Amino acid sequence: MIRIATRSSAQARTQAEVVGNAVKTATGEDFELVFVDTLGDKRQDVPLHTIGGQGVFVKEVQHAVLDGLADVAVHSAKDLPSLQAQGLVVAAWCERRDPRDVLVGSTLSDLRTGATVATGSVRRRAQLSAVRPDLNFVDLRGNITTRLTKIPTDGAIVMAAAALEILGLTDRIAERLEIDRFIPMVGQGCVAVECRTDDDRVRQLIAHADHAATRFAVETERTFLAEVGAGCTAPLGAHVVGGTMSVFMASGPEADARRFVSSRSITSSSAHDVARELAREALRAVQ
Repeated sequence: MIRIATRSSAQARTQAEVVGNAVKTATGEDFELVFVDTLGDKRQDVPLHTIGGQGVFVKEVQHAVLDGLADVAVHSAKDLPSLQAQGLVVAAWCERRDPRDVLVGSTLSDLRTGATVATGSVRRRAQLSAVRPDLNFVDLRGNITTRLTKIPTDGAIVMAAAALEILGLTDRIAERLEIDRFIPMVGQGCVAVECRTDDDRVRQLIAHADHAATRFAVETERTFLAEVGAGCTAPLGAHVVGGTMSVFMASGPEADARRFVSSRSITSSSAHDVARELAREALRAVQ
């Protein structure tokens, strides 16, 4: 029996069940879910970036594994900080779903001048304001179901396509944003599975859920994130597909912020060096 630590939201629970069923199908090992409340779940009254940004949805889930209450931790990969938690290792990067951002409520072109767009992401705000500086942005928090009830009148909310896919809610999507113009967050669309570094049995079981191409892509994206700096709160994104890495960074979410957008060819041997080089160029461009 594998004990899987996860947040209790519908999205997190479904992600954990997908991982558990994949391992069960491959190995016959059964699983149970261990639900954990995180700081991000408890503090839905304030914007994410004010309570720590990345990491606010994972630390308590990680501690459940480190404390022996669970065997593995399942997260949305985009929520993982760039620094690996001591004592844990990512045993599987699950095959990536659609990594794009989507609009719910209206397409971008149909939004009237001055329309309201709700999002809790400074990256999404920075990217949308570059294209539509007239838009009015408000914060958006809560689980998927809650957010879907907060579509502004004559406006839209921004969400991850993968979150709606896993819950079977893609019929709510008004528009999938072009990935070359709206570069997603590092790891977006991927589910990460961590276990203790000294737990070889569980590590081997979870490896059945690992997807090699996704591992290469996400680890390259996370190299960019790590080089930028673990404490960076600037809007940024990075995405690897095939032999191309695309990155985005801005000095802030405002329409007049300094921006860096670039794409480079990568190979298996050059990917991490290119990611670090792009990070250094991005930092220079937005300072």
